[in-house]
Amino acid sequence: MTTSSLPVRVGICIATYRRPRMLATLLKALDRQTFQKVPTPRATVVVIDNDVEESARTTVERAGTRARWPLCYGVEPRRGISYARNRGVMAIAGQCDFVVFVDDDELPRRNWLDELLFVQARENADVVAGPVLARFDELPPAWVERGRFFVRPRYRTGQPLSVAGAGNVLVRAGVLTEQSGPFAPQFALSGAEDTHLFMRLQRVGTRMVWADEAVVEERVPKTRLNMRWLLQRAYRGGNGFARCELDIRPGARVRVTRALKGAARVAQGVGLLAVAPAYGLCGLVDASARVCLGLGMPAGALGFGYDEYRHVHGA
Repeated sequence: MTTSSLPVRVGICIATYRRPRMLATLLKALDRQTFQKVPTPRATVVVIDNDVEESARTTVERAGTRARWPLCYGVEPRRGISYARNRGVMAIAGQCDFVVFVDDDELPRRNWLDELLFVQARENADVVAGPVLARFDELPPAWVERGRFFVRPRYRTGQPLSVAGAGNVLVRAGVLTEQSGPFAPQFALSGAEDTHLFMRLQRVGTRMVWADEAVVEERVPKTRLNMRWLLQRAYRGGNGFARCELDIRPGARVRVTRALKGAARVAQGVGLLAVAPAYGLCGLVDASARVCLGLGMPAGALGFGYDEYRHVHGA
């Protein structure tokens, strides 16, 4: 395997909303990136502030005085993550080979970008996604750890993917600019805008792979360490996936299929509730989350969304 000796042009896009301290931490982490497997890229960092009051401006201006790479700031007044991500793509995609998305509540490890670029070159991939690990603000309750509620799936490096998330992903710039949006505005406040994009890309044959060493850590505030938030997340997950499916493949068949799968999930969760007391709060939350996931599916298939991003966690 060989990689080009020429540095690639990378645009790092960050959408932010009223999280100045976390944003400052992220920008410092980007300055500390190291490169051993690929040449140091020609990078530009673009921060899109989704707050009309420009709460991130001071943070970006301070970071810009000592930033390793050019740091650009823009404001997207329309509230919603789709609009903010699209503004970032519009600002940078035409000037770079790859666009990398990372969230304002995440902290990439020092070799993060090196690994994304290395795997992209090795696999000749259009999309490379990596792990997002939980980083708790405070020690989580024992039932949260036992239930592994914040543990996401991981795969071997190079494994093909059918979908990805925008919290830690590299995308070939040309692939993005070929897509309308590219992030759909109907998911601006509900989330799943990334699921929708990558489902569309998968349908047109885009090569998507996993890079297991390209790790970012996501801050988990204490406001998420409770049953209510976990059940809302489960409902949103089922709801968002169903809405994505219906938008990409509209028709009665998708509605019926998703409703039936949702009913099966609800039945599974209800069955587990019968034995949940034996597993304590962990078992109760797990069973209830399956019920909520199932309930979200038919609601999404009927076109009803859940606007998770009306609320901000952290600062």
